[in-house]
Amino acid sequence: MDTRNEKQKILIVDDSEMNRSILADMLGEEYEIIEAVDGTEAVARLNIDSTDISLMLLDIVMPNMDGFEVLEVMNKRDWIQDIPVIMISAENSYSYVERAYELGVTDFINRPFDGMVVHRRVINTIMLYAKQKKLVELVADQIYEKEKSNSLMISILSHIVEFRNGESGLHVLHINMLTEILLRRLMKKTDKYNLKRSDVFLISTASALHDVGKIAIPGEILNKPGKLTKEEFEIMKTHTLAGAEMLDQIPYYREEALTKMAYQICRWHHERYDGRGYPDGLKGEEIPISAQIVALADVYDALTSVRVYKPAFTHEKALEMIVNGECGTFNPLLLECLAEESETIRDQLRQNSIKQESERNTRNIAESLLEYDEISASERTLKLLEHERTKYQFFASLSQDIQFEYTSEPPMFTLSEIGARMLGLDEIIINPQEDKRVSMISNEKMVEEIKALIYESTPEKPIVQCDGEVLINGEWCWSRVICRSMWSSEETPVMTGCIGKIIDMHKEHAKLEELQRKASHDGLTGLLNHSHAEMIVREKLLEEKDRDYIIVIFDIDYFKNANDRCGHMFGDKVLKHIAERLLSSTRKYDITARVGGDEFMIFMEDRKDIEGIIDRIFHALSGTYEGFDITISMGIARSKEVGHAYEVLFNCADWALYNAKKNGRAQYFFYDDSMKEVLSAISSIDGEE
Repeated sequence: MDTRNEKQKILIVDDSEMNRSILADMLGEEYEIIEAVDGTEAVARLNIDSTDISLMLLDIVMPNMDGFEVLEVMNKRDWIQDIPVIMISAENSYSYVERAYELGVTDFINRPFDGMVVHRRVINTIMLYAKQKKLVELVADQIYEKEKSNSLMISILSHIVEFRNGESGLHVLHINMLTEILLRRLMKKTDKYNLKRSDVFLISTASALHDVGKIAIPGEILNKPGKLTKEEFEIMKTHTLAGAEMLDQIPYYREEALTKMAYQICRWHHERYDGRGYPDGLKGEEIPISAQIVALADVYDALTSVRVYKPAFTHEKALEMIVNGECGTFNPLLLECLAEESETIRDQLRQNSIKQESERNTRNIAESLLEYDEISASERTLKLLEHERTKYQFFASLSQDIQFEYTSEPPMFTLSEIGARMLGLDEIIINPQEDKRVSMISNEKMVEEIKALIYESTPEKPIVQCDGEVLINGEWCWSRVICRSMWSSEETPVMTGCIGKIIDMHKEHAKLEELQRKASHDGLTGLLNHSHAEMIVREKLLEEKDRDYIIVIFDIDYFKNANDRCGHMFGDKVLKHIAERLLSSTRKYDITARVGGDEFMIFMEDRKDIEGIIDRIFHALSGTYEGFDITISMGIARSKEVGHAYEVLFNCADWALYNAKKNGRAQYFFYDDSMKEVLSAISSIDGEE
């Protein structure tokens, strides 16, 4: 049986047939020998099967292409990282040897050589690289698993924002991908910004948090389908400062490179190269290059994606709009990068996925290590693990969950920093089964249940969860423990441990309630927003047609004066005052909402004494607030007169309000059919004029 394919391959490059023959005779029994007569043939061989070559024996002085030129090609094409080179030459001057090592050779042997020395050095070199490759593969597998978890955390954080403003769930992944492509092109074009390969990964990762400040923006502004008013746009612009402030207030990781980079991007990704951006009006190179690139990526993805206020533009149209300055001014160098990478961007967006994102991030980490050629394999591993630890802790601090890892051999329980603090335990606990502190954080029944679930899991169904009480910050909290079992990669999988997190369900319910409240309530007054109130009213009108209801629409007379004389902050205080008076003068099951601006709505059941109730509410809302006289114009429509259709009821109340204003303001009118005739006449006169 031929076993030559099972042997490791050695490429011997020497213009002397005798030298090649001697080396082949020495090594041929243990290795498969490939020969090249000069550097040109060697490079051709590497082009064909560089991944299968375990070692190269290289001469220096050769025709056509010498040994140094071969090494230069191997460096340019990154072959030198994977193929060890032993240089064998009679040229042994210090300058030759020094240059050979500078170009990446593993060893240098003088000719004439001792056969046993060559044999031993070949074996040692191949064994060393085999071990390093195995270590790299091991670390890469670990990084890949970490990257999947990190991508999930990034996705969760971004979806919190995107859930509120209706953007595509791929927006953050697109920004990450676009940022990386533009950065790589920029590094090839110029060294002006002193960017390193490790910066590509750092900036791309930090870009995921560029819009985290939108959490603080009211939902009705984020999701408004039409153009924002000047006041609404001013509020929208504050998301840059809100996001930067969130990152600046992270208690334990403010000085981490990832946090600082995310701060720059959050705060300045809406600055423009001509100084017409916000929030600080930075100009040109005053804007950090990270924020410049994310700004361009953000604009491109916004143009090519569907938004509540616009359809998606084509790739070509988006590029045209950006280059023509229709979306602001950008760094000319970055516009060149965008044009040069146009095809790559279009192709990548068509096939982008979370899995590809993880693989690209893994590749970025590996490439960043190549900047440190002098670092040993073990030091590279330590740097990788430290990098992962920093990123893991950063995302853990944002999620506020208790994240942990358990390994069975050796038995060890590892907690995130914030998790250790919340549970009152050390970050690393050896032999957790024997540590009484671990058993005290939960009841025995829950511990046994989660253990059983973990050991009953399979590689096909590795995720389990269990609910119960956990001692968090000194208090028993109803919590959910979610674990993913870890398995060996052997033919017969063996349980090695698990990773997971403990979620305080009280906090989760509170977060959910807060998100729901922000989605349904006006951020300034605390009343229902118009869209949510409309949904409730429609349901009532459809389900309870046997009952009579009224809709009241009112606004504040001459409210503009409050803003003009005392400023918008005072105007906001007036609106809050009106909301408080409205709540105190209506019943808890009446529906009160801010329609928009200074316009409000009340929906309540129609009763015999409804006119007295309306009069009481009308006068309760009128009066003086901090020297500002408040009067109200109000219109009311009754379902028993106009029907249960929401649009008709709302419009009739609006017509009654319009009538109140036309008749001098500071009064309320109930809708009747005569109003519609009057309004139609007024409209026709206005049209003629």
